[in-house]
Amino acid sequence: MPSLRCWLDFLFPLREDELLLRGITLDDFLQLMSPLLVPETRPSTVALFPFHARHVRAAIHEAKYHGSTLAFNLLAAALTDYLLDADDLPASKSKRVLIPIPLGRERQKGRGFNQTEEVARRALEELEMTVDVTLLTRTRETGSQVGLPREKREQNMQGAFKAVRRVDPASTYIVFDDVITTGATLQAAVLALRDAGAKHIIPLALAH
Repeated sequence: MPSLRCWLDFLFPLREDELLLRGITLDDFLQLMSPLLVPETRPSTVALFPFHARHVRAAIHEAKYHGSTLAFNLLAAALTDYLLDADDLPASKSKRVLIPIPLGRERQKGRGFNQTEEVARRALEELEMTVDVTLLTRTRETGSQVGLPREKREQNMQGAFKAVRRVDPASTYIVFDDVITTGATLQAAVLALRDAGAKHIIPLALAH
């Protein structure tokens, strides 16, 4: 007799990305990680996955456009795995602050969530770190970066963020996004943190 899941899948066919994620174990997903330094930002950004990997791309899309709990959990596990062993972070966990890239007000209202914030919150359940979703704000709606050339992306993001308060220069700030392409978004966030007094900043992306 067909299971309840079979009936649900028949009535509500799954997206291709959903099927891909359902068919991969957490261990196999973590095996796809290959952290590298992406020199498009200053300092360089740590990217955890290659975006061209099918399961990675599926997880990013499912998290970003569909709010998939499975995708959030897979990506959070990868973020946790990296941050637990990262040798470029200070030994004192109290000095680490994870800052998800904020969405514009209208985009967050329409989507109902910020995918980087959802991933960060799940990761921090095991990390004893701080996540700060209020420090950086968008100064304006910037529109989608998809399809824009590098120069246009940089113009689009110039001055797009500001810090709402001064920061502790002794802390390390990990500014976090889902995908890095030209680095324009993360670089704008880094500059806003520097203007607020941050001395130690690590840009981090899930995929490149």
